[in-house]
Formats: sequence, C-alpha cells, structure tokens
Amino acid sequence: MTDAQNKSLAALSQDLVRVALGRHRNQIKMSERFAIEAKERLNEVPDFPLRTMILKSLNSDHESSAEDLLMYSTLVKNRVISGNLS
Repeated sequence: MTDAQNKSLAALSQDLVRVALGRHRNQIKMSERFAIEAKERLNEVPDFPLRTMILKSLNSDHESSAEDLLMYSTLVKNRVISGNLS
C-alpha cells in the first residue's frame, strides 16, 4: 500500500472508533458525522479487504454495530502498523 493509503487507513481507524463511541453513548449526530468521514476514507482505499463488512456495520443500527466497529478499527490499525514495518 502507498503512504497515502496508509494515512487514509489510519484516519479510518480513528473514525471507526469515534462512530462506535458515538453509538455507544447514543450521540446520534456525532456518530453520523464520523460515519460519513469513515465512508470517505473507505473510498480512498477501494481495494481494502474489509470494505464490505465495514460498510455493512456503518449502515446498520446503532447499538448492534458499535462493538463490530471497534473490532474493525483495531484490525485496520494493525494493518497500518504491519504495513509500516515491512
């Protein structure tokens, strides 16, 4: 992955955390705003393998997807870290 794509994935990881926290705290406006940001980041890395699963969680109801989004955030962050080590 290119450096720009790694930066986009790092930003995606943070956006997913913010969406999950907003949904957990029932802060709908916040979670919706960062969900939009996360979707924009996903568009910057179209060949990312977890893309469809992340989009499915972003488009689902608030309560059930918060934990999934945290998991995806960790997976994305690990991908960025491992990519930087190679």
